[in-house]
Amino acid sequence: MKASPRDQRALLDLAELDSRIRRAEAARANPPQAARVKELLAQRQSLTHELTALLGTRDDLRAEVARIESDVAVVDARRARDTERLAATANVKEAQGLESELASLARRKSDLEDAELELMERLEVADAAVAAQEDLIARTNAEGAELSAAAKAAVAEAESVLDAASRDREAVSAGIAEDLVALYEKLAARNAGAGLLTRNTCGGCHMVLSGTDLGDLRRAEEDDVVMCPECGCVLVRTEESGL
Repeated sequence: MKASPRDQRALLDLAELDSRIRRAEAARANPPQAARVKELLAQRQSLTHELTALLGTRDDLRAEVARIESDVAVVDARRARDTERLAATANVKEAQGLESELASLARRKSDLEDAELELMERLEVADAAVAAQEDLIARTNAEGAELSAAAKAAVAEAESVLDAASRDREAVSAGIAEDLVALYEKLAARNAGAGLLTRNTCGGCHMVLSGTDLGDLRRAEEDDVVMCPECGCVLVRTEESGL
């Protein structure tokens, strides 16, 4: 195939724009924050599950404390009633029975208060665990929100780059012979498409060409479209190629 040196050099611009488009598409599809956001979502789910268990433990302790407080109230009411009856009775046997019951109620109240104190200590620990877990979830949510916003900004920037590069590519492609563009696009499906020959090295695959290959290139006409013997991309020759 024949093509003007100008068109061949323009393939380098096309290849650069295609590379920019691929990078922008990758950045749009997978912003750098995406992996961490995914981790945070899984972490939040796990933390929320743990919080549910902690809340259950705390609520059970609260219910137990409320039950004991209710029992203490019942004991106090019975003690008040028995105290009034003891003060009013003149029956020795009844008085002995009331005194015995009051002693039993006093022991019962003491046991309940000891149990309540233990539960209150456990409840304090449970409240602290819930608060710590809620704080951890809040910090996880804050980091996730910050990273999500950054990811949206990165996607928007990638889309802007993609739009600009796509417009530039269309303009560059329109200025190149159609058959050369078709060849380039066919090659670009499996390699760089086009690469600059510089310092005996193909810019597409970065392989150093042999002396025999370089000799063939020197004998080629300026408007001959030549391929890299290593990767098969269009090998663009300029004054920098040193042929």
